[in-house]
This record gives sequence, C-alpha cells and structure tokens, in this order.
Amino acid sequence: MLSLSPKTLSHSPFIHKPQNQNPKPSPKIQRYNPQINGIRSKSELQSERGLEFETGETFFRHESAKGRDLGVLAASLYKQSKGKLRVLDAMCGCGIRSLRYLLEAKADFVLANDANDEHRRVILENLKKVDRSSGDERKWVVTHLDANRVLSECYLLKDFFDLIDIDSFGSDISLFLRSAMSTLSFDGLLYVTSTDGYSSGGHRPDHSLAAYGAYVRPMPYSNEVGLRMLIGGAVREASVLGYYVTPLFSYYSYHGPVFRVMLRVNRGKLLENRHYGFITYCNQCGDSQEFSWDELGRITCPCSGSQGHRSLVVSGPLWTGPLHSAAYISEMINLAEEWGWIGNGSETDLEKLLKQMLDESDPKLKSGYIKMDEVASRAKINSPPLRTMMSAMQKEGYATSRSHIASNAIKTNCPMSGCIRISKELQGVESSATLKVRSQQKEMMDFKLKEDEKGYRKSEFSILRIPSSEKNLPKNSYEAPSTVVCVQFSRIARKGRVKAMPLSSQTLT
Repeated sequence: MLSLSPKTLSHSPFIHKPQNQNPKPSPKIQRYNPQINGIRSKSELQSERGLEFETGETFFRHESAKGRDLGVLAASLYKQSKGKLRVLDAMCGCGIRSLRYLLEAKADFVLANDANDEHRRVILENLKKVDRSSGDERKWVVTHLDANRVLSECYLLKDFFDLIDIDSFGSDISLFLRSAMSTLSFDGLLYVTSTDGYSSGGHRPDHSLAAYGAYVRPMPYSNEVGLRMLIGGAVREASVLGYYVTPLFSYYSYHGPVFRVMLRVNRGKLLENRHYGFITYCNQCGDSQEFSWDELGRITCPCSGSQGHRSLVVSGPLWTGPLHSAAYISEMINLAEEWGWIGNGSETDLEKLLKQMLDESDPKLKSGYIKMDEVASRAKINSPPLRTMMSAMQKEGYATSRSHIASNAIKTNCPMSGCIRISKELQGVESSATLKVRSQQKEMMDFKLKEDEKGYRKSEFSILRIPSSEKNLPKNSYEAPSTVVCVQFSRIARKGRVKAMPLSSQTLT
C-alpha cells in the first residue's frame, strides 16, 4: 500500500493556500472570562485539561469538553494497540481537538482542516505549542478546504488516516460519511457528530429519511433515537462500500443538542445480525419493541390485539444494538484512571458518564428508556426514588441501567406494565388485580342467602381467579399462569351467617 508522508502532503496544492501565507496581525489577546454567554468569543484564552488556547472568532463550546475527552481517550487507545496514529480533524474550528490529539494522544501526524481561512491565525497560534516538524516529517499541517474535498483528495493520494474526526453541524454528517470511510485505514476510527435534534424528535421525518435513510416519528426517548439514527445512517453508507461499522461509544449532550458516536470501520462480510431494523412505541401501553426487516408485515402490540396498529408509532430503520462496547468502555475507564482524569476520590462528570455508559452496554437492555414521570402518570401515583425502583426491578430478574441521556429515566427490559406494578408496590398502593379480587369477594359475601324450608345448610361453590402475585408467591412469578382457588361458601339459613372455607387450589396452564 502506498502511503504518502506528511512531508509529501505539504507540497500538495490543496494543503496550503498562497493568499494565507501572511496572516493578519494578531489582535490583543484577552484573558479568559468564565462568564461566556455566547458561543463565539473574541480572542479569548480558554483552558482545557491544563492546555491554554485561543478561540478567536471560531465556533467553540466549552460544554463539549467531555466529547473531546472521549475522543482523546479513544485515540490514545488506538495508538497503544496499533503503534501509530494519524488523525484528520476535518472541521477543526480553533484547533483544540487537533492540539489535544497531538499532546495527549501522542498522534504521529494531524491534518487540521477548517473551511474558513479567516481562522488560520488562531489555529496556527494554538498548534505552535507542538513543534511543526519531527526530523524530516511534519507533525501537523493546516488546510482550509471543504471537508469533502480534503477527504476526497487524501483518498486519491492514498493518504489514509487512522482516526477521522468530523464535528459537523445539523445533519451535514450524512454528506461526509462515504468519503470519510474511504479515507480511513482498515480498522480505523470515525468520530461523527449530529446536532439535528429536530429530526431526531420526529418533527421532520422526510428530512431524516433523506439524510439518514430513516423515517423517524415522535417518541418519548427521542434523544436516544438521535444516536440510533446517526449510527443507522453510518451502517447504511458502510454497507454500500462493503464495510461494516461497530459503535464503540455513543454520547448525547443536551447543549445543542449534540450527538457524538465513535465508530470502528472494518472491511469484510456484513454480519448476519446487523442490528439494523425498526423500533416501535405503543401510546396505549407504553411498551417499546424492536422488529427486523422480515417482520415488517407483523408489527403489532400485544396490548390491543387487532387494534394495536392504531396506537403504535414506528421509526426506522435505525441501529437497534447496544450503544456502547462494554470492553472498550472498560479500557477507556482504565486509561482515564491512569491519567488521573477519574478515580481521585470525588466522582467527576467524566467518571459518572463512563460508568453509566458501561452499565448501558448490557445487551439485554431494550432500545429506548422509560421515564419515571411517565410511570407515575400511568400509575397515577408519585414515582418512587429511581434507585429504589431499579433495585426492585433487579430483584425480579430484570436488567436495568440509568440512562446517560435522561437523568430521571431507566433503561430496562421490563415492560411498562411491570414498572407500573412495581412502583405501586413500592408506594404501598394496591394493584388493580387486588382491588378486583376484593370486589368479587364482597359481591359474593353480599349475595342474598336462600333458606331451605327444612333449615338445613345449602353449599355452593364459587371460583376466584387470582394472579399468583396476590397470593404471597415470589414476585417474579407474576407473569405465571393464574391460580384458581375453589372456595366453599356454607350458607347458613339462621341469621344469614356466612362461612367461607378454601377447599383446594390448582394452577391452570
């Protein structure tokens, strides 16, 4: 395989524009003011992980620091496993990501590209903290081209990269996926971004269909749908090129909103179970399900039988597999501890995020999450504490995890009906099944007794169908068949007294 060195790349006509060889004089630099109301700031010094850098007029969000932390950890793990790391930062902004890839991930070479050549002075000012050359090879190069052009020209030059970071706006990432995958080394990493919360919320299904090939409709977990929509779009583009992708981690941040996914791209036979299908949500019962392509004609919800199609909301095709790789997240946690980013006694935001991602990696968890507010609304009670609810669900054998996307939500394979029942039990509220049994008992006890002319006792039998959960049986047998209890009611003519005595019990299948 022909691989051009960064030195060779530096002489390419698209690497450097002549009109930018003499950048404008540097304006006076102001010290960092922690109270920033806007996203764009004028020549201010910021600090991130001990690195000072200038933002100038570039688009910069301090809140995106965790996303940059995750990218640096992934880049460093790649360098440790492969022994090399070449990074293309396709939309570098002020260059902070490129700087961190060089200094923290020890990248061998970084190509920092930003389409706006007015940002050149700021980018160069930040990157000069790293020597531009190492021997005969350059450590970094700055270009000012459209992202697709720089990706395509690198591909034509057969200059491949181990990690490509595309921090794009809106749904623009769909425009770069194919060219980025073509420019990646085999087994390379692709860090993609979307800020299109409107499409992920189901408000522009035609737009999401055009951008990601997914018709998305409103669902109560729209922000997770945004991540699955982004991964699904990458799955579709990869399959066209004969590649398959594996999400290593998926990160949602409320500011923006921002959806970021780190993908590993490989060439080879497509996996039989590509986790690429459809997700449904039932407005009637609150349950979510996943359906494959060959089940398209059989999408229903058990709660309403033939009427199920009226309450079902279907979105897809989307990624239906785990959002993270548990093994990879574990490696990121170990590296973050080694660097002192986490594990210092006080739980940082990054540590909390990584632990939640690890919990979310459980393959038994279904797509979506259940908000405690929805459980409380359907159960008509105040919701129990989230940790108490999760503990009770785990005791019944359900998989549970907190969601890093919504603070008051649970990812679980427990159906909504089970969540309602458990929450009522925790709050000391009798379930509807219990109330129904009590009502039946009262009706039979109030039944007007008949008196025989001879005054002897006349016995009749009644059958009560009682769910096993109401008979002090193990809670995890709630879904088991109902138990039929035969009760003999001895009707005594004198003074209408009633005596009830259980005769037998039998479980029906």
